[in-house]
Amino acid sequence: MSTEVRELLTALEAELKRLECWQTIPPSPQALASTTPFCMDTMGFTQWLQWLFIPRVHAILDQGADLPKGANIKPYAEEALMVEKIEATQLLVLVERFDQLMN
Repeated sequence: MSTEVRELLTALEAELKRLECWQTIPPSPQALASTTPFCMDTMGFTQWLQWLFIPRVHAILDQGADLPKGANIKPYAEEALMVEKIEATQLLVLVERFDQLMN
């Protein structure tokens, strides 16, 4: 399963780049330290994917730990991407696959 998850992470990164949402400058340390789910108070959804979700999932896999169970990211992704005015059908498909793997 870790191979499938890593491939999914790579696909997420590629899709963020294709959508021109991949950033070269990270958010501030304060933004990254948010305790609000998805850091919705300090960054957009695509930023959260890039700077927190993708690195954390890689770290979990690198440590050989189990992925968290019960992910339900897609509903928030749908709302957040609408607010960000990003047409991201393929990104939502990838997020949904993560939800399925983590359930």
